[in-house]
Amino acid sequence: MTIHDLAIECKKASIFMASLSTDLKNKALSEIITALKANRDAIIVANQKDLKEADLQNLDKPLLKRLKFDNDKIKEACEGIESLILLDDPVGKTLSALELDTGLELYKVSRPIGVIGVIFESRPDALVQIASLCLKSGNGVLLKGGSEAANTNQILARVISNASIKAGLAKGWLGLLETREDVAEMLGLDRYIDLIIPRGSNAFVKHIMDNTVIPVLGHADGICHLYIDQFADSKMAIELAVDGKCQYVAVCNATETILIHENIAEKILPEMKHALKEQNVEIRGCEKTCKIINVKLANEQDWKTEYLDYIVSIKTVSSMDEALNHINTYGSGHTDVIVTQNKKRAIRFMDMADTADAFWNCSSRFSDGFKFGLGAEVGISTNKIHARGPVGLEGLMIYQWRLMGNGQKVADYAGENAKPFSHKILNKTFS
Repeated sequence: MTIHDLAIECKKASIFMASLSTDLKNKALSEIITALKANRDAIIVANQKDLKEADLQNLDKPLLKRLKFDNDKIKEACEGIESLILLDDPVGKTLSALELDTGLELYKVSRPIGVIGVIFESRPDALVQIASLCLKSGNGVLLKGGSEAANTNQILARVISNASIKAGLAKGWLGLLETREDVAEMLGLDRYIDLIIPRGSNAFVKHIMDNTVIPVLGHADGICHLYIDQFADSKMAIELAVDGKCQYVAVCNATETILIHENIAEKILPEMKHALKEQNVEIRGCEKTCKIINVKLANEQDWKTEYLDYIVSIKTVSSMDEALNHINTYGSGHTDVIVTQNKKRAIRFMDMADTADAFWNCSSRFSDGFKFGLGAEVGISTNKIHARGPVGLEGLMIYQWRLMGNGQKVADYAGENAKPFSHKILNKTFS
């Protein structure tokens, strides 16, 4: 089947998906859990094949870690789907209700976007999350994962598709793209695809945006910052630095740059260096930092880099304003954290940081759809329209205006004797 045919089939299926009952969608998700467990051994064999090939190609260790899809990952994927089943159905919610006139009522009702094309990195667990979110939100989906995970992605897509069809879903709501050429062709299918979500570098997201007229929900680099304010608790700051950097280095919400106020730098930096070195983290510091601790001198490129590795850059700053200026200059708008005991300063930081997720006294690693209670995520949007931050069920919805009348004509509301509109807010739901 060509990509064009795949997109046509997905578009047709998406119309059916939009009208599914909550019970049927949850039944399909339950069937997927059962199928993933039943096919556990075959999935792991496929993943081992991908891992072996990636190792021969000298894929970086952090990327190998993301590629691995073992028993624990399958268990996590199933738990994620179970949590999704428990969430409210996002489709058909009344967002607003307004009486235009007696017997003429206007409702704003949540609806699925339609067909979503998602291009994601070599993380098989992302395929499960994305497919499940699209199912629950009533969307069709075309998926393109990293080529390194080709065997794992193929069996996962097949297992999920077959299980959902068994539950009663339309064939074709989920399609798998396999090559770069497929992606290039997909970018021209604006008649069938309603939204593209690319997950990857800034350069990759820009390439997608420059080569399609389909709306793009961009997920760019995760250059996340931890700013340690002069009023920070030292122990907390060091623990959050280690957790943000080391808990899982190969993800977009890992801390890449630490900014520290000069009034507290001499106290914290030696202890922080020791704590990070215990985790085998390479530190690259600005000139001020290098005068306090003996580390490699950072260059301009370091402030712009998403390492996804055991490397962190540290800059000593003279004020919160300097820290904010650095974040707003070099950050990717993903997640930025302040550590301080001063609430007023924390709120000012969150107001001034140009970022999707602004945190106070907690790890950047909390920036995640599952941890946010969204069930999972199709990505973390750094855009400023439609959806921002972790994109879960709500981010996969749009709305439809529904006007209910009884023969009203516009002519009655125009001219010299025009009837007035009441525009009265109604406390009721569309039904």
